Amino acid sequence: MTQPEVLIVQHVPWEKPGRILDSLEDLQIPTQTVCIVKEKKPDLPDFKELAGVVIMGGPMGAQDYDQYPGLKAEEKLARAAISVGKPVLGICLGHQIIAGALGAKLSHGKEPEIGFAPIKRVDKHDYFSMWSKELNVLHWHNDVVGLPEGGQLLARSANTKNQAFRAGSALGLQFHLEVTATLLDEWLSEPTMTEGMKKSQIAKIRDDFAEYDPQLQPLADQVFSGFAARCNTYIRMLCGS
Repeated sequence: MTQPEVLIVQHVPWEKPGRILDSLEDLQIPTQTVCIVKEKKPDLPDFKELAGVVIMGGPMGAQDYDQYPGLKAEEKLARAAISVGKPVLGICLGHQIIAGALGAKLSHGKEPEIGFAPIKRVDKHDYFSMWSKELNVLHWHNDVVGLPEGGQLLARSANTKNQAFRAGSALGLQFHLEVTATLLDEWLSEPTMTEGMKKSQIAKIRDDFAEYDPQLQPLADQVFSGFAARCNTYIRMLCGS
């Protein structure tokens, strides 16, 4: 067996794992990053040697199968990983893909959520344990997804009922704890991300990040280091130690 690794699935170059990768690297966990969204039959690593799966965000819809046939492969991968207890983490689009893979309904939100706004804690779990009842986090989405059967709802916002959930070995986050200051600069320099936005809106996102990130970074570190620790445990199991 080759050394087990965590597979990171990206959909566009700028939606990077950020702090997620930092936490995996802190534990010296090998990773492989792929972009398979346009591939009908993608060539993926040996499933048996995966210690975890991360599915990142992107501008496409989670069920845009005609244009992005790889989304079906991502659903299948998420479902298979959860079925055997491999750690799975989904961010934004990834959150929707995981929920959809488990049978939840995807729909358009009442209006786009872009920028910082509060989420409210609904329940507690070690995978995502908010310290406060309410937190201002970075949103960047339009579609929303329901809670899969048997899933545990962890957080919601005014317009999005499912902002965070756990289902078996998977954690889905509709919002973006992974974003660092450097990554935010990339987003705000990417025309696809800022299309239709005013300069004042972009400036407000920068200002809000500076205000809220000191509170969010410790939570992000806790959530993503917890995911990395579960992947590390799975590696030891795969290696028989």
